[in-house]
Amino acid sequence: MHTNHDFRTGRHIVYELRAHLVFTPKYRHRVITDEILASLTPILQGVCRDFETSLDEINADHDHLHLLVSYPPKVSLSKLVNSLKGVSSRHLRKHHHHQIRHALSDNHFWSPSYCVASYGAAPQEIIKRYIQNQ
Repeated sequence: MHTNHDFRTGRHIVYELRAHLVFTPKYRHRVITDEILASLTPILQGVCRDFETSLDEINADHDHLHLLVSYPPKVSLSKLVNSLKGVSSRHLRKHHHHQIRHALSDNHFWSPSYCVASYGAAPQEIIKRYIQNQ
């Protein structure tokens, strides 16, 4: 069986860490348009670069945003999420205020909650079996 690993290396580490992030506007307002997604993409890519992470995929429905990020072990996902949401919210308030003003609650765009799921190269059962057989 051939597996395609995208391992990255650091000075003393080899890793492959990915997370699927989902953000929703407050009260799940349906305000994420194609124009807003296109405007957010380079902003979110810039935040990821600042954290030495990569934004591998981005997509949205009108009431939520999906991101797939690859990140090094030194990155705290909660800090990355806070920065992604904070920077993108400021960008939206500045450049798309007329489109999102009805969705702002106390000048906040994103819901304080989010979803994160780790994304690995092998299904959990295979990893469990591997560990059990060591």
